[in-house]
Amino acid sequence: MKTDIEIAQQAVMEPITKVAGELGVDADRVIPYGKYKAKIDHRLVKELAGKKDARVILVTAISPTPAGEGKTTTSVGLADALSRMGKKTVLALREPSLGPVFGMKGGAAGGGYAQVVPMEDINLHFTGDLHAIGAANNLLAAMVDNHIYQGNALNIDPRRVTWKRCVDMNDRQLRFITDGLGGKVNGTPREDGFDITVASEVMAVFCLASDLNDLKERLSRIVVAYTFSGEPVTAGQIGAAGAMTALLKDAFDPNLVQTLEHTPALIHGGPFANIAHGCNSAIATRLAMKLGDYVVTEAGFGADLGAEKFLDIKCRMNDIHPSVCVVVATVRALKHHGGCPKAELSEPGLEYLQAGSANLRRHVENMQKVFGIPVCVAINAFPTDTEQEHAYLRGLCAEMGVPCALSEVFAKGGEGGIELANDVLASMEERPAQYAYDETMTVREKIDAICKKIYRAKQVVYQAPAKKMLEELEKNGFDRLAVCVAKTQYSFSDDAALLAAPEGFTMTVRDLRLSAGAGFVVAVMGSIMTMPGLPKKPAAESIDVDENGMITGLF
Repeated sequence: MKTDIEIAQQAVMEPITKVAGELGVDADRVIPYGKYKAKIDHRLVKELAGKKDARVILVTAISPTPAGEGKTTTSVGLADALSRMGKKTVLALREPSLGPVFGMKGGAAGGGYAQVVPMEDINLHFTGDLHAIGAANNLLAAMVDNHIYQGNALNIDPRRVTWKRCVDMNDRQLRFITDGLGGKVNGTPREDGFDITVASEVMAVFCLASDLNDLKERLSRIVVAYTFSGEPVTAGQIGAAGAMTALLKDAFDPNLVQTLEHTPALIHGGPFANIAHGCNSAIATRLAMKLGDYVVTEAGFGADLGAEKFLDIKCRMNDIHPSVCVVVATVRALKHHGGCPKAELSEPGLEYLQAGSANLRRHVENMQKVFGIPVCVAINAFPTDTEQEHAYLRGLCAEMGVPCALSEVFAKGGEGGIELANDVLASMEERPAQYAYDETMTVREKIDAICKKIYRAKQVVYQAPAKKMLEELEKNGFDRLAVCVAKTQYSFSDDAALLAAPEGFTMTVRDLRLSAGAGFVVAVMGSIMTMPGLPKKPAAESIDVDENGMITGLF
């Protein structure tokens, strides 16, 4: 069987100007990056303000496992299926981070015959957006330290500089560092550290801003440090917001590519859902909603992380109301949740599937009852699945009152997603989105609501740094912001070992991090890190390029 990269490299792509033209985008709004990539002027969203919004289809999934779920693959295949049915469809996805590409998770271009192309470009440097975000982040870090070095007019306490540098790579060596060594001329010595770029607040701000003015205003509100008297210091006070916006100006235009079947795809912004808010940029989604009649978009990791943040943060801030939610599951992953040993995942095991299906049931119930969204289930087919296993999942979904479709898009492309597309079209409803918590609640009340309503925790406890930060938030007027939970993606709890649908557990808030520009507070739970590390055998070891520039081993 061909690999993903072999399929992608053999694709016959349309010129990107043709893809844009078929969407109705004038040539003067298209900024080509070669033949098959382009940026679309973000100002087009406002010019099309009077056009009716497309219907939004949210694709999410069960709690991820090493067995794989295929959320992006399903999103691409569903968009292609809708296009085959004559529906004007636009795909809206996140940009991949180099961390997973060279680590172990892989990129974010789909798989098999449900991919976006050019796959190598998308998974590597693409149009340089992540580099621009990293540069803006690090410019702010340099300006904070320079302010301290040049006399510290704002009276910043060097021990309370909260702004970290970032790099778009998994590098555990940079999690905790000491910098400014070597004498006075080299800065003020202090403890510091790096985040991966996708966890930077600049990424969150970039993905939630509605235009360049909003972007600059949000950047100016970023809290970078505290004074000796405990007052917050912002990027605006440092004087960095204008220059940061200048670095991000071109990156802010959404990127246009295409699927293997030439469905247009806007790929823009890339926050992780386990340590950030986990969905593509609002400006790209809004643009897709003006250019198409249907928008297929995804939220990262399981529905407890990506979908919750998509709804409670992105949708609420940007007046987006999805018409239906697709929850992607695989037989293999559900068997993993049921305790099946990894070596036996490909063997028939109905008892494991029955035990693990509690995870699917929980996610479906959350989408239906907490958020009030119609749900479709997609069984992402694997060759090792049995008819008995598929029949069990169809019966389970019928019991829950939701349609269940077998998705074969990996092997068949859009043709393999027709059943799912029909279910999606039949399930759509026009209704305002519901949320997991009320905006007027305090940060602590919002965390409790997410943990108890979505995760089904019995209680939430706070370690000392988190308790102290709760007091700081209240003191400085930030205690009514939205909440972005950073926790393991593998479980509803903050313990990766608790599979399926655990109940009665305790969630532990290790720390709280203020993202005032993004408009939320990050609740760090369990052992989650904002700078991942590479695995024992990184994917990078298998990647190569020949003398003709042909990349191999990417996927």
